[in-house]
Amino acid sequence: MKSYRPTTKSRRFMTTLPFKELLSGDKPTKALMRNKKRQAGRNGFGRITTRHQGGGHKRRLRDVDFSYDKKNIPARVETIEYDPYRSAFIALVVYADGERRYVIAPKGLTVGTTFMVSEDAAITAGNRTPLGRIPVGTFIYNIELQPRAGARLVRSAGNYAEVIAHDAGFALIKMPSTEVRKVSDLCWASIGSVGNEEHNLVVIGKAGRSRWMGIRPTVRGTAMNPVDHPHGGGEGKQGRGLKRAKSLWGKPTGKGQKTRTPQKYSNVFIVSRRKVGKRKKG
Repeated sequence: MKSYRPTTKSRRFMTTLPFKELLSGDKPTKALMRNKKRQAGRNGFGRITTRHQGGGHKRRLRDVDFSYDKKNIPARVETIEYDPYRSAFIALVVYADGERRYVIAPKGLTVGTTFMVSEDAAITAGNRTPLGRIPVGTFIYNIELQPRAGARLVRSAGNYAEVIAHDAGFALIKMPSTEVRKVSDLCWASIGSVGNEEHNLVVIGKAGRSRWMGIRPTVRGTAMNPVDHPHGGGEGKQGRGLKRAKSLWGKPTGKGQKTRTPQKYSNVFIVSRRKVGKRKKG
């Protein structure tokens, strides 16, 4: 991590990633970039559906390949680059037939490294193969939920899942949340863990830096009026006055409370629910 001389109070604990050491320093490939309109957390009617979003520095979207549909063609890493839309780094790879694509960069991937997407690929970091071939105890990322649907799970910086068993055409996978779920052996996954594992150590340091990132301020519910939040009201500084924490809409939130939809369609694939709070840490 890169720290700074404390020229101001906010600078004292502020940290950033040493990008010059981690990235290759090349400019992004224009052919794999496009513009994306910023929604600022609003839907088609202009109403806020996701709070605390808006503003921030202008970004351009990188076209990252999550389908991995070029099989049995070796690919070589040309550059490791930054992506403003995700916590993980991305790698520009060139396939043996000359096509270039962006992919999520796993831990240990360097410029010049080669990988393969194949049904008989070796079980080494970066390679991609069906879950049915991956041995128990292997760390994986970029996991499909449906065959040929593209990677959906475990794509953010430093994350990995673990194959813990194979049973009746399914692989039992322990997710980063500690949840254990079944995924078809026909689905594909990449070997290893996502790179940039120090991302969670970054200290923002000041409010302005959050605004650069497009994050707007968050107001505590206890600081609001009763009309604005279930935790609001009271003379002076008061607690929430409720046994269980609630969201702005009165739904349970935080403190280890279950918020999953009781009859969700994917419940049949959940072997073990995620552990929260102190149980997770233990």
